[in-house]
Amino acid sequence: MKIIVASSILILLILLIQNKIKPFILFGSLALLYYLLEYLNLNTWLSSYTNDSLIVLVLLLLVSIAIEKSVIINWCSKFIIGKNYYLSLLKLGIITASISAFLNNTAVVASFMSVIKNNKFQAPSKLLIPLSYFCIVGGTMTLIGTSTNLIVNSFAVQNGLNSFKIFDFFTVGFCISFSVIVAILIFSFLLPKYKDEEKKLDEYLISAKVLKDSSLIGKNLVENGLRNLEFLFLFEIQRQDEIISPVSHNEIIKENDVLIFSGDVTHLELLRKFDGLKIGTQEIKHNTLNLVDVIISAESNLIGKSVKEANFRTKFDAGIIALKRGSKNISKIGQSFLQAGDRLILSVGNDFYSRDNLSKNFYIISNIMQNKKLNNIQSFIVVFIFLAIIALSALKIVTLLKALFVFLVFLIVFKFVSFEELKRRFPLEIFIIVGSSLAITKVLVDSGLAKDFAQIIIEIFGVYGVYGSFIGVYLLTLLLTEMITNNAAAALAFPIAYSSAIALEANPTPFILAVAYGASCGFLMPHGYQTHLMVSSICSYKTTDFIKIGWIVSLVYSTIVLSLTPIFFKF
Repeated sequence: MKIIVASSILILLILLIQNKIKPFILFGSLALLYYLLEYLNLNTWLSSYTNDSLIVLVLLLLVSIAIEKSVIINWCSKFIIGKNYYLSLLKLGIITASISAFLNNTAVVASFMSVIKNNKFQAPSKLLIPLSYFCIVGGTMTLIGTSTNLIVNSFAVQNGLNSFKIFDFFTVGFCISFSVIVAILIFSFLLPKYKDEEKKLDEYLISAKVLKDSSLIGKNLVENGLRNLEFLFLFEIQRQDEIISPVSHNEIIKENDVLIFSGDVTHLELLRKFDGLKIGTQEIKHNTLNLVDVIISAESNLIGKSVKEANFRTKFDAGIIALKRGSKNISKIGQSFLQAGDRLILSVGNDFYSRDNLSKNFYIISNIMQNKKLNNIQSFIVVFIFLAIIALSALKIVTLLKALFVFLVFLIVFKFVSFEELKRRFPLEIFIIVGSSLAITKVLVDSGLAKDFAQIIIEIFGVYGVYGSFIGVYLLTLLLTEMITNNAAAALAFPIAYSSAIALEANPTPFILAVAYGASCGFLMPHGYQTHLMVSSICSYKTTDFIKIGWIVSLVYSTIVLSLTPIFFKF
């Protein structure tokens, strides 16, 4: 049994590092395998998905939909950026960390990105990496600040330990946040200052006018071979006073049509093979283009699909003008496979804004309203009740689970959120990852494999006593976080941390917190944390841009965790 479990965990780790298969599929499949091999019984497996902390996590993510629709984040964003860079950076750190202590990190970053990108005072590249970092450290201050803390708490409860309270993380988390903000202020000269080198729109577009003797006339796009060009994509037709965008594959080409192509416009030879096309002489009417700037979210159903398979016209009433991945402009748009964090410039039709699948698939960074915002009174009600729930839970007057459930019912009854929004935003992937992880953790413990890993940690670091093993657990989690996702790192590191504490007859709490804090210490790799991917797509950051300042932030963060956690939580 132990050999099979060890092999399966190794394969899981390799596949997570390769990042070609979604983590929820990997964790769900492994839990299913353990059930089929009878390492798990059905009751134990299913009970993993009804863990109180997991339900709290799901409820929290659902009620946060209403909070994201409030005007509070937009209101806060108005006070961030000014003429003084250091003051702007300080305000960004304080406001972002404070909000991230209670709200989803990706929602906070998505809300502030547009403000930073379009500000007239500071270079966005000097603020966007700090924005991502501030969100991460802010999330360490409370139990609900990051999904990682809630996941680790669910593991603790499963093993018969008391649940953490909302502010049990605060003392260390506050010191982490304060120290990281100060460190970024001091070392901000390491942040790159990139000029806005984004291509002008004309560099993505080429026009071609259909002459009267063209053989294209009277045929649709497919019949003319205009749908599957390698480097170019026909996204708009300008026909006298009519604008057709996006263009259906059944659209019939007419005389004097002006065809607007996007992509790598250096490949004009692709258009010269079509007779009766006059290339590049017709002026493109920019004022007719309805453009939206978006980033593909981590929950998007588009991930892993080619642009052709994604069928943007049908799903979103949109066509892709440009596709950017980090600092790279993708030229073969039609053949590219979409990834989380990809930035798209879309030419959209009138129906785009009414589609109900936008928030599931995109973070919209154009100056448009992605969702209908709540008014001021509604926003005050939602935020006030949410803060009251936190206070009542902290005072042990009501459990967080019951309070969030009642709050969600309230939001539905009074139409602050709809069932469609809840169905669209239900965190199915996180639900499967956490539930499956709980089951996998039990197998690791029951098989004795977690104890073996713990023994290795103790042998390597045990020369320095319990504290040395505590450091070993933290460093293991940190290493996993930089290689795979933070939630997956917590799932793999927890059973080792818990077994280490048991073997040393020590208090498990500091070891568990080492996992929680270590799983949030992802500052070096842009692919290691979703908010890093989001800001990278805006400023074309290189990996070295994160490493230059990230190692300092990681060192400061780790020093605070390793020095203060044992003080506040005794071994």
